[in-house]
Amino acid sequence: MSDHSWNSSGSDEDQDPELGQPVEFGGVLSKWTNYIHGWQDRWVVLRKNTLSYYKSEHEREFGCRGSLCLSKAVITPHEFDECRFDISVNDSVWYLRAEDPEHRQQWIESIELHKAESGYGSESSLRRHGSTLSLTSAASGFSATSTSSFRGHSLREKLAEMETFRDILCRQVDTLQRYFDNCADEVSKDVFQRDKVVEDDEDDFPSTKPDGDYLLNNSSKEKLCSQGTLVKEANGIDFKGEAITFKATTAGILSTLSHCIELMVKREESWQRRLDKEMERRRRTEDAYKAAVSELKKKPHYGGPDYEEGPNSLINEEEFFDAVEAALDKQDKIEEQSQSEAKSRTLLSIPMTPGDTHSTISTHRYSTKVEEMVQNHMAYSLQDVGGDANWQLVIEEGEMKVYRREVEENGIVLDPLKATHAVKGVTGHEVCQYFWDTNFRYDWETTVENFNVVERLSDSAVIIYQTHKRVWPASQRDVLYLSGMRKVPANNENDPDTWLVCNFSVEHDSSPPTNKCIRAKINVAMICQTLVSPPEGDKEISRDNILCKITYVANVNPGGWAPASVLRAVAKREYPKFLKRFTSYVQEKTSGKPILF
Repeated sequence: MSDHSWNSSGSDEDQDPELGQPVEFGGVLSKWTNYIHGWQDRWVVLRKNTLSYYKSEHEREFGCRGSLCLSKAVITPHEFDECRFDISVNDSVWYLRAEDPEHRQQWIESIELHKAESGYGSESSLRRHGSTLSLTSAASGFSATSTSSFRGHSLREKLAEMETFRDILCRQVDTLQRYFDNCADEVSKDVFQRDKVVEDDEDDFPSTKPDGDYLLNNSSKEKLCSQGTLVKEANGIDFKGEAITFKATTAGILSTLSHCIELMVKREESWQRRLDKEMERRRRTEDAYKAAVSELKKKPHYGGPDYEEGPNSLINEEEFFDAVEAALDKQDKIEEQSQSEAKSRTLLSIPMTPGDTHSTISTHRYSTKVEEMVQNHMAYSLQDVGGDANWQLVIEEGEMKVYRREVEENGIVLDPLKATHAVKGVTGHEVCQYFWDTNFRYDWETTVENFNVVERLSDSAVIIYQTHKRVWPASQRDVLYLSGMRKVPANNENDPDTWLVCNFSVEHDSSPPTNKCIRAKINVAMICQTLVSPPEGDKEISRDNILCKITYVANVNPGGWAPASVLRAVAKREYPKFLKRFTSYVQEKTSGKPILF
């Protein structure tokens, strides 16, 4: 993972003009791809309400490989892995790992911030859409009660609120009525004052016109005109009548509103019944959903990192076994197809090394260890399976018998396995040669993904590193071992010589353990003896006269956390298949060729 696993890529142009914060973040996170490739580094970008990922930062121009909308996303920090967090949206789940816990926390906080700012009801969203509610404009006497219109109160509460409005309007009407009454009193006083003025001014008329009309002076004219206008205006407006009309109108409006609210209250009862039905339907749906999720959790989720082999795996032992069994069945089908294709190809013919080459002890830094392993196998592996060894017969198919002893150490299955077999038409030298020589490894070994010779110690000893094909949900295994082939001459002329290939784990600086695989430890031996039956008459010995007795022993420490029952079941299934497949391959390779003793 890159050291720069967190990067803020917000620029001045990419900032929210109101919030002043960068809207894009990018960095390297490890993303779980699938059970074959596991965790892979990806360039992840958090922009506004979307989380996207690219294969790398330099490939952004080719488009993202996937994205999630964070509106309904659920971010879950992992319970045991301090660097991991999961993001789920409905059925889609992203498994992500940061470089360290600090970077994980930064990512989680930023994603939660973007998620919080993504909804329509958030402050920034309201600000963007111009939807922020302001009640400062409703500063009148009614604002305190009118704010309830923004809340989901019931219709009965709204009815009580309308009653309050009615009381307020009635008080206003009373106030206006008093005002109008005062205005009417003032008009009455003005009329009375006018009559008095007219009487007083009658003495001011000094003369009359010839036709009998009175002559008035200028001051009297102005007073009479102004008082006459006031009387006309006052007499033109019926203040008390207008007030009564206003009061009746408002009362009618309130009465109508009350009637409408009564109808709505009746309708509310119908709505409430519908709501109750919907709530019941929703409750049943939620119960069904929870039951489905619970049932789904009981089944193995192929591809998720939480369900593969590990100390905190969510898969139980039975599901683990079923998954391994299915994966092995799939590999068997692929193996059958590859074998049919291999038969159509011409098999390589590589010359066999003479027996004298393997009779002497080679000189290299592991010579003593190899000789110790050879002597141990000669002393103990060829012993009979009876007595106090506690070998249990688990498979018997014709000449082949497979035995096992149950041994566990710190919860890890270390069951030693021993198989005996008799194969016609081949010699012990030929069987061991094909088992040891890496030139033939891919022809008969179907569980190996790849291998390479790390160091060649001598003509009969090499150090090999090989990885085995993964069987999900088990983790992938690798092994680093020394493979040596030896010929052990018989102690007397009546006993056959013994050929032996011994494979045991070693360490090498060029192949240290990695996080990708679990390093297994092995101590395996293929021990072969050739029995020859005399031919009839003067005939030469043919392959019909030879029989190879094979003893195969394996002590394997698989490491990891695979259940013991699964390991034992796999061993019981795979070892007999391997032995039959390998011996059939040797018979096919040696058919029609000179016998190599």
